Amino acid sequence: MDAIYHVDFRMYSDFVVRQEALDKRVAAGCSPPRARQHCISHIIYESVTSRTNPVVAVYDKETKLKNGEGTPPARLQIGETFEAPIKIRLAISRRDRSSTISNSKHTLAHPTLTECPSRRCLPLRPSSFFSRCYRPPSPPTFHRLSTTATPTTPTPPTKPPPTTLLLTATLTATLTATYAYLHTHLGGTSSLRRTFSFYSLAIPSYLHYRLHMLLDSPDSTWETLHRETSAAGLEKILELQGFYIKSGQMCAANIGNAFPPVWVDTMSILQDECPARELDVIRSIVEQEYGRKLEEVFESFEERPMGAASIGQVHRATLKQSGERVVVKVMYPDVEEVFRGDVRTIKLFARVAQPVHVPPLIEIEKQFMTEFDYRREAMQLERVRENMTKTGIAGRMCQIPRPYLELCTKRVLVMEELRGDKLVVELKRDMQRQRKRMEGVLQKHGDNDGDGGNAIVEKFAKEFQLGENGPTAEEYDRLIALLDAKRRISNLGSLLFNVGVGWVPGMKKREYEDKSSLPINHAKLVDDLLYIHGNQILVDGCFNGDPHPGNILLLGVEEGKPQLGLIDYGQVKVLTKEERLLFCQIIVALANHDKESVVSLLKQAGYKTKYMDPNIMYRFATLSYDEDNHELTEGKHIQVYMEHLHDNDPVEHIPQQYIMASRVSILLRGLGHAVHQSRSVAKAWKPIAEQELKKEGLL
Repeated sequence: MDAIYHVDFRMYSDFVVRQEALDKRVAAGCSPPRARQHCISHIIYESVTSRTNPVVAVYDKETKLKNGEGTPPARLQIGETFEAPIKIRLAISRRDRSSTISNSKHTLAHPTLTECPSRRCLPLRPSSFFSRCYRPPSPPTFHRLSTTATPTTPTPPTKPPPTTLLLTATLTATLTATYAYLHTHLGGTSSLRRTFSFYSLAIPSYLHYRLHMLLDSPDSTWETLHRETSAAGLEKILELQGFYIKSGQMCAANIGNAFPPVWVDTMSILQDECPARELDVIRSIVEQEYGRKLEEVFESFEERPMGAASIGQVHRATLKQSGERVVVKVMYPDVEEVFRGDVRTIKLFARVAQPVHVPPLIEIEKQFMTEFDYRREAMQLERVRENMTKTGIAGRMCQIPRPYLELCTKRVLVMEELRGDKLVVELKRDMQRQRKRMEGVLQKHGDNDGDGGNAIVEKFAKEFQLGENGPTAEEYDRLIALLDAKRRISNLGSLLFNVGVGWVPGMKKREYEDKSSLPINHAKLVDDLLYIHGNQILVDGCFNGDPHPGNILLLGVEEGKPQLGLIDYGQVKVLTKEERLLFCQIIVALANHDKESVVSLLKQAGYKTKYMDPNIMYRFATLSYDEDNHELTEGKHIQVYMEHLHDNDPVEHIPQQYIMASRVSILLRGLGHAVHQSRSVAKAWKPIAEQELKKEGLL
């Protein structure tokens, strides 16, 4: 009977040995059997490293491969049966490297493979993982047993007691379930530590707030609580970073007008001053993505980042090839895993403490997960830029940077540089300039009443009519024109003085006032932002779902021609034509206060509550897509009011396709509240929606 030889490893492929490979080894001094063993060993090793499908090759002793003569080796999948002079059942364990296949005729042993020190073995084919050849220190062991079976007396196994089996099975199932829950719902041990760190602050703080609500504590107690808790919250956010920075930015943007001024002021640092990573970390990421040195791509690369966010940071640079000024956005390592764990943590907290926020969190989580591929963000940026250019908005109302698609990778985004500062920074500077101007006015008029600070605030408030609804864009324009005329007259007087007597020794020349001293038209900024994003949602159906103030620049301030610069398009949401037109109808109905139509359209969109109360559905739509004020919330805090609505008619399903549109509305309203420019978003978007509905014959 002919012998059957078996060669096996943990992962392996077919072991067809080419004659040319055998000839090369024989020419190198190997005997034909040894050359064949080397060839087989090498293929085994390549199969292991390339992780191909498991196949075992069975060679007959008389197999010949030269000139195609003889019978080619049979190939078996694991578990199949091979018919030869004998029958062999293959049962191979992937986890046990020392597995043995036994029957009455043959047995199997695993050869141990090491690197070939002599490098005499030649590779049969290119390997994507290894460029060197491997062979065993000694030929693989092939065991041939006697063709006559040796009778053996099987020993009956000892059965463990049923109780032991039950306990073992229960313990195994418990450990497996715990491990699965830890990794599926909590993101592993690292995420679990972050979860406990977050809960160590979130749970006590939440209970303190609830307690003071029940006790109806005085304002002084609330002010102390806000100040202490916001400071502790910022410290925890800076410690954990990740998605918690996004949460802090939402607070700074005053989403839904839900946060006290102390919280907004404390968290505002996260809009433009997030913690940054060292340049060495950024350099290694860029070079790993490009596969070459940083200096080969960029002529210059500023060490200090111009901004840092939750998932990456931005550096100014100059392209080596063209000399163009660009900004380079680099994603932090392992940020996606951290984000997923953080969102899971906040969702778990919300399910217990604030269930009304769970549906929006689910959609926001889906949208955030699209941020972790900068190639996708670059294409989204290019699409929105093209849409805005076609409608004439880009260039007239705003600037959107051009991405360099050929230089964008999964973790590196290169785009055109927009010269300007973030909106929040410029607004702060504007307030400081106007305060300084008012101080000069008071000094000029001899304000010596000892209460100058309050007088400044009162005069500033009176001039700009600050309140929930400040001056309109037209009123701002008239005020700016008046101040500009005064500036010109003042500069003319300074010029005459400097020319006439300024040159006289001992005389101090007067300074000139440039256009940057003029106030910024806050009302126009809010109106422009609403129009731009309304166009993206209602006309293009492709919009940025994260327009918080940190993603908005203000350009041209020094020239006295402020213009918006829009960046960061990682969270772009796309609506179908049907979804877009239905949302246009909802906006028009809200602007017209048509309660019946709003409720009907919400049902059509898929909104469901337990009792389908039309009053609650209408209020939900108003808060989500239109406006928020004390009259609408019945004087309650918006969080308490949302919980009140949920308790009276629990939400069962929210139209997921419109959650990001709601987020845009809420973010822009928050910015409006911050600059005393509260708006009805539905009324601002109504003309755009009506135009689209007329175009489609739906109005």
